[in-house]
Amino acid sequence: QNTTHTMKTDKAIDFPEQHEIGPEMKGADVLVASLEREGVDVVYAYPGGASMELHQALTKSEKIRTILPRFEQGGGFMAHGHARVTGKASVCMATSGPGATNLVTCIADAYMDSIPLIAITGQVYQQFIGKTAFQETDFFGMTLPIVKHSFLVLDKEDLPRVVKEAFHIAQTGRPGPVVIDIPKDVQQAMFEPTFPAKIDIPGYKIKSTKPKATDKELLEVLDLISGAERPVLYIGGGIISAEAHLELREFAEATGLPVASTLMGLGAFDAEHPQSLYWFGMHGTVAGNWAVCDSDILVCAGARFDDRITGLVSKFAPDAEIVHIDIDVSEHNKNKRVKHPIHSDIKYALKRMTELAKKGKFKKPNISKWNATIEGWKKEYPFSYDKTGHITQQEAIETLYDVTKGDAIITTGVGQHQMWAAQFFKFREPRTYISSLGLGTMGFGLPAAIGAKVARPDKLVVNIDGDGCFMMNIQELATAKIEKINAKTIIMNNQHLGMVVQWEDLLYESVRGQTILCDKDNIGGPDNVDAIYPDFVKISEGFGVAGKRVVKREDLRGAIEEMIAHDGPYVLEVVVPYTEHVLPMIKQGLSAKEILIKSE
Repeated sequence: QNTTHTMKTDKAIDFPEQHEIGPEMKGADVLVASLEREGVDVVYAYPGGASMELHQALTKSEKIRTILPRFEQGGGFMAHGHARVTGKASVCMATSGPGATNLVTCIADAYMDSIPLIAITGQVYQQFIGKTAFQETDFFGMTLPIVKHSFLVLDKEDLPRVVKEAFHIAQTGRPGPVVIDIPKDVQQAMFEPTFPAKIDIPGYKIKSTKPKATDKELLEVLDLISGAERPVLYIGGGIISAEAHLELREFAEATGLPVASTLMGLGAFDAEHPQSLYWFGMHGTVAGNWAVCDSDILVCAGARFDDRITGLVSKFAPDAEIVHIDIDVSEHNKNKRVKHPIHSDIKYALKRMTELAKKGKFKKPNISKWNATIEGWKKEYPFSYDKTGHITQQEAIETLYDVTKGDAIITTGVGQHQMWAAQFFKFREPRTYISSLGLGTMGFGLPAAIGAKVARPDKLVVNIDGDGCFMMNIQELATAKIEKINAKTIIMNNQHLGMVVQWEDLLYESVRGQTILCDKDNIGGPDNVDAIYPDFVKISEGFGVAGKRVVKREDLRGAIEEMIAHDGPYVLEVVVPYTEHVLPMIKQGLSAKEILIKSE
């Protein structure tokens, strides 16, 4: 039933689903009403001239909490963290020009990691578009390569439909970011909006319908597994996007396959499960890398053969017959040629294969010798580190895992600490390892932790960061303080850009090319505490956030417990040496068989 409202209002209106026509209101209020209808309860937004109308409209909403970041990129990564832990599209917003361009990195990050994100930007009045007006950029054009879709709303009547389409596109099929760019005159225009109950997007309907593998295709996969001697199941972030972790476990146990994950797939399969190879790739387990490399049947589920996984592509699983099941058909044969590309929703494919295996003639492969070989690799080459010297990043992360018993959401920056977090914090549940992996964006950790904590206030959220990364969005401590967001941070302070330093040690004879963050003639660290720069505890206190520095091993566990117990955001600075390397490591251009296990 359509109900026409004609009265004017200054308040955001809650429309029951049967209502199609809203009261006359500004375009900005229409946007907010449309967001409410999509179930949005938080928007991360920084105002400016071209988006002030949108912020005024948000002040009237009783359903949406608007969180003010201190930098648009911070807001974008907050939305990213929010989306990662919920699986639902989250919203960030900025003004035109520099406000919008400050979101570009966040949008690219979401695109690379297949995260549903709605980026709303104000735009100059239509009469000024294309005339190099104050704070004008062609945001529609510049984001086209890094989105699922970009909208430039030129007709006020399109606003409700565009919002509904944006959420639909962002969340269907392979998730990703969508941009909605709204000129100021559209925001100010008065009209009676039509809120669509459902949408039909020409050219997208087939793509947004979940594809399903045929029984014939899936039975062929089961036949391959039955005859395998060295099978491996290789999983990625698609398992988490599809909410298919339970189906994954049932399928893995029904077939007996060893399971190797990408970093994006961490938590989709319990790290402590006896069939787990944990994660593989450049810094992954030796067992995982060697098992995939030596496999005769490799079943890839919801992953994309990224270069950090494959190493030298020609030597990646060279003797394996490869099955690639993915919802995005464009990923088939893009990075690695496979014999069995299957276009399917991964949740359906795993569930149906388990059903077929249980009721059909599937014969579980006899891989006892293969499992024994894998167990030997696990025991001989575990993740390890030297425990005789100063506190290391590995020890700090392992202690955090021990104190929390693994019950926490972990966000990270990018670099050595990011890899060590994945190595020494054993992830057993999906949506608990939140990291910038495809784009590898420094500065991601703190704002992502804030967004994750807003989305999951019931969970402990800890950002494991480096001193270089933390400085890139340190201003978001103010957001955490003012908004009372209880996100914790552990800074692994080694006074260097650690991962680049590691590469300098391995490839450039330790020549430092602007990778020292303190006084290069008086480098701070565990043996020279007075020279540590900057003092993160003082900086945190300047933001009104509690903090503490740890240098001695005997103080580490107590400090972590104090951080967790503190009621409010907290920064724990752990002083660590810069000489540690993340190992194992497969250098670029090499294969898994050439993995570096010990320091050269």
